[in-house]
Amino acid sequence: MLKKSLELLRQEAAETGSNTLKRSLNGFNLIAIGVGVIIGAGLFSLTGIAAANNAGPAITLSFIVAAVGCAFSALCYAEFASMVPVSGSAYTYAYATMGELFAWIIGWDLVLEYSVGAATVAISWSQYLLNFLGKYGIHLPPQLVMSPFETATLAGGAEVHGLVNVPAMLIVLAITLIIIRGTAGSAWFNALVVTLKVAVVLVFIGLGWQYIDPANYQPYIPANTGTFGEFGWSGVLRGAGVVFFVFIGFDIVATMAQETKNPQRNLPIGILGSLAVCTVLFVLFGYVMTGLANYTEFKNSAAPVAIAIEKTPYAWLSGAVILAIIIGYTSVILVDLLGQSRVFFSMAKDGLLPPVFARINERFRTPLQSNLLLGLFIALFAGFVPISVVGEMTSIGTLLAFVMVCAGVLIMRKREPNAARPFRTPWVPLVPILGILTCVVMMLSLPWETWLRLAAWLALGLAIYYGYGRKHSKLGQQARADAAQQAL
Repeated sequence: MLKKSLELLRQEAAETGSNTLKRSLNGFNLIAIGVGVIIGAGLFSLTGIAAANNAGPAITLSFIVAAVGCAFSALCYAEFASMVPVSGSAYTYAYATMGELFAWIIGWDLVLEYSVGAATVAISWSQYLLNFLGKYGIHLPPQLVMSPFETATLAGGAEVHGLVNVPAMLIVLAITLIIIRGTAGSAWFNALVVTLKVAVVLVFIGLGWQYIDPANYQPYIPANTGTFGEFGWSGVLRGAGVVFFVFIGFDIVATMAQETKNPQRNLPIGILGSLAVCTVLFVLFGYVMTGLANYTEFKNSAAPVAIAIEKTPYAWLSGAVILAIIIGYTSVILVDLLGQSRVFFSMAKDGLLPPVFARINERFRTPLQSNLLLGLFIALFAGFVPISVVGEMTSIGTLLAFVMVCAGVLIMRKREPNAARPFRTPWVPLVPILGILTCVVMMLSLPWETWLRLAAWLALGLAIYYGYGRKHSKLGQQARADAAQQAL
């Protein structure tokens, strides 16, 4: 099976010129990027859904389970990122350890992870926008703020079906235009928005803590309904699987390798730093949110913070917090779109995707055409698919990528034991094995429909690989050329 050597990957990392990405990110930028995408969908949207449908107040335990699985995977990511500071994240690591076919599967899986993640947040952004506008008597037509698979009951009792979520589509397209201008500007914008989001989280925790109703924690782990994943300990596990994708911030940090100064040092800082900061905030935030309002009140709501904050006397704070959340969501969408385009960039450079996705705009030094195409695709996804579907699809895609990275560390330690590793995963093979087991358990806890969608997505990806990627693979073409030369 075709594999990329570490030497070849390091040569790619050292490339310079007009068709390479500009190195402009430092360790602080990377932590901000990681925190920027982590603090968003998990705290402000799916936390309420997972609490209402799966874990109840024990959503805090779900976050801890997810964080433990992330910690194992993050340590493995950090080792790879320091060894192979090349854009592409798990796709690139799989190319070096398991070969081209597995690399394609992971790359295609990452496409699902980032694109659906951006769509999830865009849909929640739309719901918070409607909540904010409603406070001022502004109401948009319900048909234009829901997917065709959703319905709403009007004040008079009539039920209407959605057509398309227009606000969700517009925010994706707007952020795409920001990304096109370059990562330095995007990082500056992201750092500003992240500061605002962290402030909102801290204010919510600080002010909300004194109005917690202990009765909302009874029972802390609601009794299982008789169905796996609906409360009880199986609900805690499924809740962990549902919210797991919110931790993909450190994963996206790894995709920014070729735009990072001193990546061997700064990538591990960005990966582990963003995970540590957010884990603490997640548990505290979930505890306060389910203490302010009963978990049943979050049913079918992608804007649970708006519900929780109404339980406090700070009516003046509600509008300000929701506005800050709306602004903060933009950084999550921004980082997801960045990660998506950088994976496509790496795959196209290897010949597995059409060259348009590896083409760099001379003015902005970014993959402009790729960003436009992907932005349009994700905007359509956000406009026509409900949030419950896209959230679970993102989780299973993330978990599969993490399993492959943990396995890759085991393979590389055996195959290349003496390779330079500026950061080494501790306690190998224990940490990678625990990472694999934790992620597999959370994958198994997700509904079978989610597995079916993953299988369909991977089948489509394999059809593209065998129809285009395998024929145009640069590594494959070189191998065929070498074999032909030896035959002469």
